[in-house]
This record gives sequence, C-alpha cells and structure tokens, in this order.
Amino acid sequence: MSLISDIETQVRLNPLLEVTASFWTSAELVQVIIRGIKDLWRDIVDLKGEHFLTVDNSNVYLSAATATLTGVPQDVHKVYLIEPRDMSVNGTNRGLVFVPRDYNHASFQSARTLDDIDPSNATIYYAITGQGAPVNAPIIYIAPQVTSAVNLSFCYVPTFPTLAAASTVPIPGEADNALIAWTGAFARAKEREDRSPDPNWLVIYGTEKAHLMQSLGQREYQEPQTVSAIFEQYW
Repeated sequence: MSLISDIETQVRLNPLLEVTASFWTSAELVQVIIRGIKDLWRDIVDLKGEHFLTVDNSNVYLSAATATLTGVPQDVHKVYLIEPRDMSVNGTNRGLVFVPRDYNHASFQSARTLDDIDPSNATIYYAITGQGAPVNAPIIYIAPQVTSAVNLSFCYVPTFPTLAAASTVPIPGEADNALIAWTGAFARAKEREDRSPDPNWLVIYGTEKAHLMQSLGQREYQEPQTVSAIFEQYW
C-alpha cells in the first residue's frame, strides 16, 4: 500500500525532476494527488463492483409514523440496499421490502395517501433526495409510513474522509502509475504559459486509468461471463 506522500516522492523524481521542494510545494502536490484519487474513485464507483461498499448495521432506522429515515450517514454517495436488520424466520420484519422509486412516481404518490402499515410482509418505497455527501446526508423519504419502528441495514457507497499526505491511497488495483501521471500533468501546468495540464502526461494518465478500470471490472472468475445457448451444440 502506498501513502499519498509516497506518490509525491515518486512524482518529484520523475516527471518533475525536483527531489527537494522548490518550485512545487508539498502542499500543492498533495492536493493534486487527492484530486486524482477522487477522479479515479468516481469511475471505479461506476463499475458497480462493490469496491467501496459499506454496510451500516448500527445507525439507521425508520421511526413509527415518520416520512424519512433517521440516522443516515453524512458520507452517503450512493445507496446500494436498504433492508430490515432482523430478517430471521421469526423476526418481526420478515418480508418487509424497501423498493427505490422517484418521489413523483405514481406508486410513491399512491403510497403517501395510505394509513400507516404494520412493517411485516409489506413493501415500502423510498426516494433519495438532497445533495448528499460531501454537502450533507441525503434525505430519504419513505411511503407508506409504519406503525412501529424498524431498525435497518443500510448499505451504501461512501465518499472519502479527509485525506492528507500521511493517508494511504484508498484506490484498489495498483493505481500508483495513474496517480503519478495525473500529478505530473496537473503539477506541470504551473510551469506552462497557458497553465493547462501537460498533454503528454494526460495521455499517459488516460492509458493508465483505462488499464486500471479494465483490471477492476471483473472481481470473480468462479462463474462464466457467458452462457451457452439452448441447442448451441447443434448449430
């Protein structure tokens, strides 16, 4: 695992050729690296490979006669799954299902008109609103409301906590080369007359990023990625 400070050291060796800080301060390069980490993170999240999946079984719950969830974490970027914590055979919430819907969806509108329901063997719609992280926790509306509180298992993709030079690079898949190229491109903008990123290092970054995304695209090899067609052996 590399630290952000390790990436800075490698960037100073090449492409910046400045082992001792002079033209580029450490603070400048660290901020550039962090921006590169966030750029990679966005595309990795879109792979939907659960690389950053977080399961919160402690904080989120649905109160009785309430239209929103309580305890939603501040760092929610995307919601992955909402379900009752107690899914056991004898659990009071067995059969309770949460289904995502737009707030103005006909099913959601209809559910808002219903009386509060017993939270067992029921379907509850939820809609994610608000800016979400890093601005604030999203507001998650539900309908219909319930007659008794439900503790929830809340599965989501978080944003990063505050990163610094001493932080471990939180990107899977051996991302050092991509971050070195990103930092080289955007750091060298400081020495260019037009202040634009170095185009050659941007190309290298694009290549490294593409290779990284490809390597992260498939997380298991147990099941085949294609299936045989019916009667394929007779074709």
